[in-house]
Amino acid sequence: MDIRHDASVHEPATTPHGPWPEDSLARVPYWVYQDRDNYDREMRRVFEGATWNFVCLEADIPNRGDYRTNQVGAMPVIVVRDADGTINCFENRCAHRGALIAIDDGGNVQNNFKCIYHAWSYDLAGNLKGIAFERGINGAGGMPKDFKRETHSPRKFRTTTLCGLVFATLSPDTPSIEDYLGGEILGRVRRVLNRPIRIMGRFTQPLPNNWKLYVENVKDTYHASLLHLFFATFRITRLTQAGGVLVSPDGAHHASYTIGSTDAPGAEAFREKDLRSERDDYKLADPSLLDPVEEFGDHIQLQILSIFPGVILQQIHNCLAVRQVVPRGTGRMDLLWTYFGFADDTPEMNRRRLKQQNLVGPAGFVSMEDGCVGGFVQRGVAAAGTKISVVEMGGSTAESQATRATEASVRGFWKAYRRHMGY
Repeated sequence: MDIRHDASVHEPATTPHGPWPEDSLARVPYWVYQDRDNYDREMRRVFEGATWNFVCLEADIPNRGDYRTNQVGAMPVIVVRDADGTINCFENRCAHRGALIAIDDGGNVQNNFKCIYHAWSYDLAGNLKGIAFERGINGAGGMPKDFKRETHSPRKFRTTTLCGLVFATLSPDTPSIEDYLGGEILGRVRRVLNRPIRIMGRFTQPLPNNWKLYVENVKDTYHASLLHLFFATFRITRLTQAGGVLVSPDGAHHASYTIGSTDAPGAEAFREKDLRSERDDYKLADPSLLDPVEEFGDHIQLQILSIFPGVILQQIHNCLAVRQVVPRGTGRMDLLWTYFGFADDTPEMNRRRLKQQNLVGPAGFVSMEDGCVGGFVQRGVAAAGTKISVVEMGGSTAESQATRATEASVRGFWKAYRRHMGY
């Protein structure tokens, strides 16, 4: 099985610690969450490589001059709507001394961005257009006469949109977003994002773990009804319910789903194994929290979809969100949440979504455990850099499966990761 990166990228195809131990997608070395050189390589080869990175929603920037600031890996970026309606993305770094060009989360500029440090200005495409006192004062000072503005601009990205999501890439080799995702995952994106959206709120959740641990967690369908007491108790998703996992052919992207709320044969396994993940004595003081309505016509009550390297599209009942993974070092990351509904939502549906948003987030009835468990792993492997994790539920390959008692989509992540990293 050849999962190495294209040899045209001129970096050695070995890890910082030698060959990948046990050349299998089902074995992952713990140093990969700890090594600083590996982290720096990720920023270059994954986030700045031939991948599509989520940078904002089209609803964030509906008008000329509307912009959002964001990150592509370690790189700060600006995403802005140009006068002709096109969407541009460029590095948020002044060509002069490296300061941020835009310091707010978002806003509107009519014609140009201006660096707060020395007032160098940039148009909506990221071109350097103005230099304060470029010709000096009274003929003294200023920039050299042969200085060419057009050769000094921040790095620019290609952009594309899909169902209201905006993606950016630095690489000319990244395929179209449709080819990047593949037909099955593309269909699952379109299933949820089937009409214009309305942003309901956003926040940032700092997490004490390597960024890959959160991506693994999102793809890990095995843990959902074991770790999350709320999921199992209230039948939002349990391994004994119908559903499965879709994995794109290259392993990079996935969609897991749960159909309906009725257990298939084998539901007694939760009680027989004395698991912590079901409590008959837990009740809701306000049962309307779990009063969903069928929106998508397929009885899928939960779908979690990930796009490599770090964006997640969530549907839990009627609670919809986009989550973005932002690395902040080997042992830290930010998770950027954006809750949304649809522009044609009724007031009743709006209230339902607001109530169900209590399911997720730092204190969500479901996802508060996810905010802790990545840190537990980061702490647990601190002295185990030469050891490996075992990712073998459901086999050792990364194909779609008609069950969620599998780690196939986690293995898919490592299949894609090793290809991009050259391991």
